[in-house]
Order: sequence, then structure tokens, then C-alpha cells
Amino acid sequence: MPRVVSLFLPGWPIDRLRRSLGALAPPPDDRLVLVGREGSRRIVTAVSRPAEQAGLRVGMPLTKAHALLPDVLTMPADPVADAAALNRLALWALQHYAPIVAPDPPDGLVIDTTGADHLHGGEERMLTGLVNRLGASGIFARAAVADTWGAAHAAARFCADPVCIIAPGTTSDRVAPLPILGLRIPPDIVTGLHVLGFATIGDVLAVPRAPLVLRFGPLLGRRLDQLQGILSEPVDPLRDPELASVRKVFGEPIGAPETIARYTTALVHDLCLALEKRGLGARRLDLLFHRVDNSLQAIRVGTAQPVRDEKRLTRLLSDRIETIDPGFGIEIMDLTATLAEPLLLQQAVSSLIEEEQADIAGLVDVIANRIGARRLYRMAPVESDVPERSVHRVAPLAPDDGATWQGRWPRPARLLARPEPIEVMALLPDHPPGAFTWRGVRRLVKRADGPERIFGEWWKRDAELAAVRDYFQVEDASGERFWLFRSGNEQQAASGAGRWFLHGIFA
Repeated sequence: MPRVVSLFLPGWPIDRLRRSLGALAPPPDDRLVLVGREGSRRIVTAVSRPAEQAGLRVGMPLTKAHALLPDVLTMPADPVADAAALNRLALWALQHYAPIVAPDPPDGLVIDTTGADHLHGGEERMLTGLVNRLGASGIFARAAVADTWGAAHAAARFCADPVCIIAPGTTSDRVAPLPILGLRIPPDIVTGLHVLGFATIGDVLAVPRAPLVLRFGPLLGRRLDQLQGILSEPVDPLRDPELASVRKVFGEPIGAPETIARYTTALVHDLCLALEKRGLGARRLDLLFHRVDNSLQAIRVGTAQPVRDEKRLTRLLSDRIETIDPGFGIEIMDLTATLAEPLLLQQAVSSLIEEEQADIAGLVDVIANRIGARRLYRMAPVESDVPERSVHRVAPLAPDDGATWQGRWPRPARLLARPEPIEVMALLPDHPPGAFTWRGVRRLVKRADGPERIFGEWWKRDAELAAVRDYFQVEDASGERFWLFRSGNEQQAASGAGRWFLHGIFA
């Protein structure tokens, strides 16, 4: 089932202008409008949120805008710069989210994320992360995902807050209450439908199609069919001519997995030659399959380091061929190095001089492309006494900076995300427990070591000025070892409530 994301940028012209001006941009609370020309008239083409709240609207003559708001700040619109910036944003989304991305002028993007959402933690996390990353850059965005481009487009503009997920198979029910403006039809057709009493997409879907097509033309019927998935609407992917790319056009469509694998090997060979001329190595490859029914299938693979090894890249792509549905045949195959970095070749060192190190980069790439790069990481130490702050995630092949955990007390192999409360029986508050109950299971303590006292980091939060924890390593009757702590020191109330928690498990 295809899944399409529509990204809506309601304030794109103004957000783009603010980013281009940098420190010279007007303050966000200024009432700002952009002005363009429509024939001989000067009209408002974009309004900031404060100006919109004051009653100004897109399409309003500039003279009327000045009459309503005399102190409004005006700046010239630049649609050419807006379109160029939208293309650059599409290229950014291409490198970070999915292999099929295209601008949706004048204020959006469309992204075919079929089979790619699991690499970002699922659709909800993917959309939320996309919107948040743009928001951190000063670009207000809303996003929606659905089975079709038309449904996602309508939901992003009239349903998302700031994201909307339309589950597979529920398109018609979810878009029915949305305004007919979401159908991507010209304003004159929208006006005509309003005159006839239509207000929502569901109103239009509920009536016979023929009279509407006879009155408004075939575009309305086509948009309705595309919205429901009756008529396919492939996304024409954006490609940067500066990216290393190779293509194979077939005289007769192909469909057998063995044939696809053979031509994939040939394309990888040609791409590696192109990368070698530029001194680059691939970090991300996109293999697109153009089917005879005018639809697209895609494979995306990534590497932890720049790679120009034909066998390694071919294996990564070939492992994903089984996910491709050739349909009635594939007529074009495109292979693009969407992300490439300089590749510095190193001379092999003799084993007589230096011990040979195992190269696990290939294994990391295989696992990362199966489960997602975000799920593959290793832990590195951080200079902190507080256990949950003493580690952080780094890339699997990140260089070792030599940092180590300080202190003579060992740390558990598994540290819980949050300490879990336990019930404890202890002779004295500062003695190790004789027994504890965790997750409904009572455990008798046979051996214990401690306490290790850890103080809060008062320079980070005032609440930690008096915080204290006493940690104990305990072993139960079955030989399992746990890391427990008691909060507080029984003398100061601010140091902790005196409750016991389980924080880690030793290997």
C-alpha cells in the first residue's frame, strides 16, 4: 500500500524571507506583508500571522491593507526566490527522508514514504520530527500522511495540527468533512461548487459524477479519482543535476528478480566510476524503478562511511530487491548517490608493523538498512556522576575519543531508562536490603556491597543542591545481580524521600 506525505508550509514566502535576511529580518511580532503585482494592481501575496490576526488577507489590494492597518510593514514578494528555496528544501528532504520527493508549489512538498517510515521510527515520529526540525529553523509547517497524494494534501491543509495520520483504507471517511478547497482545483470551480451548495469533499463524493464533470470539466473528476486512489498519481521525483546518477532504459520491460539484480550490478559499476572521477564515496543510494503503468518503486540504502566498493553496494541493494513489485514490467532504472562525501583511500599497513583491525563497517550497513540507522548505536561515556547522565548514544563507527567512566565502583550492563520503585525490607536505613520486590516478584538478597553515595549536580538544577542517592550492588538467591539505590539521607527532607529504586541489572 503506497503512503504519501504532504508537507504544508503556510507561511513559506515570509519564513523564507526571514531566513534569507538573517539578523536584518524584522521581528516576528511585526505586522508584515509581501506585495506583488496583478496586472496594474499591487496586491498582498503573503501575510505574517500578526498581520492576519489584524484582518489582512492574501489577495487584498495594498491600498485596502494600508487603510485597515496604516502601520503595516511591506516588502516586495519574490516568487522566483521562493520557488528556488522550495527546490532546495525538497533536496534536503530527499537526502534525509525518502528517495521520492517533489516540490508542491507554491507552499509545500510531497514525499512518497512507502517502505521508508520504519527507518525513522514510524509515521508519527517521522512526521513529528520533520515538523520540529523545520520549526527549529524558523519554518512553520504542518504534515499529513495518507494513501494518496490528494488525501494527504487536503489533510495537511485542513486537518493537521501539526500532523495528521490517515490510516490505510480510511481515506474517504477522513477527508469527507474537509473543505472542497483541499481538492486542488481552480478557484472558479470552487466558487461554482459553493454556489451549488457544496461545502465539503464528502458533499461532492456523494453525488453522481457525470453532471459535475459536464458542468466543471474533467479536472474535478480526475481529482476525485486521485483522492480515492482510483486513478494513480505518481510523484515525479526531484533530482539535482550535480548528484552522481546513472540510468538504464530498457527496450522491453523487465520483471524477473534475477534480471533486476543483474542490471543493478551494472548500474553500481557505472556509478562507482562516476564517483571515482569526483573523488567521492556514497553514503546513501536511491534506486528508482519506473514501471510501465507510470508508477514508481524505490530502494534506499545507506552506509555508515563513504563507500565506493562495488560488491558491498551491490549486496546492500540486492538485499532489498524482494521488496520491489515490478507490476507489468520495469522500463527504466535510475541509481543516484543522493548523499556522497569525499573518500580518502588509505594504504594497507603490513601486519608486521601493526596489528590488523577488523572492519565491521559492512556488517553495520547491513543491519542498519534492515532495522533503521537510528536503532543502531553504541554507548559512550559522559563526564557526570549521575548514572543516567553518564552515557550517551553515538554512531556505531564513531571514533573512540579515549573517554572512560571514572570511579572504582562498577556499573551495570543494563541501565533502566527510569529508576523503577521497589518494596524493600532493610534492617537499618543505611544497610543493604534483606529482600526486595520488583515487578511483583519477591527476591531474597544473599550478597550485597555498598553503599556508594552519589550527590546531585547542583550546578545544573537548584533542586539537586541537597539530592543524595545511596547505591547498593545486590545478588539474589538465583545469582542475578541488581543495582539498587535509596534516595535521601534521613537528615534533610530535600535530599530525597527515602524510597528505594532499582536502576540497573548486571550481566
